[in-house]
Amino acid sequence: MEIQTHHIGNTKIAQVTSDDIIVKNTEDGLDLMGNLYYQGFDGIVIQEKNITSGFFDLKTGIAGEILQKFSTYRVRLAIVGDFSKFPGKSLKGFIHESNKGKHINFVNSTNEALKILSDTN
Repeated sequence: MEIQTHHIGNTKIAQVTSDDIIVKNTEDGLDLMGNLYYQGFDGIVIQEKNITSGFFDLKTGIAGEILQKFSTYRVRLAIVGDFSKFPGKSLKGFIHESNKGKHINFVNSTNEALKILSDTN
């Protein structure tokens, strides 16, 4: 796993990259968030391919548990990927509602993620 740091204005964003799945379960997601939070990052960009597919099955509860912690600690998150491959109206609705805010976003590109996470308005 590699962490690339982006400084945009007063915002410090971690771009997490790996060839492997980084977040296999709730604990992995919380560890990643905690480690980057304590390094002073305001936001995190991660690829959908680095997150277990169970995250995108809302019935597992993994997404809810992880994203609740991100909200509690006020760490912004952008997940980059093609989410059309995941079936289900629930996930589509969840993504739509998340993207209305600026805290948790599901986007198509890293550039879009960095733009959203650096927007402090």
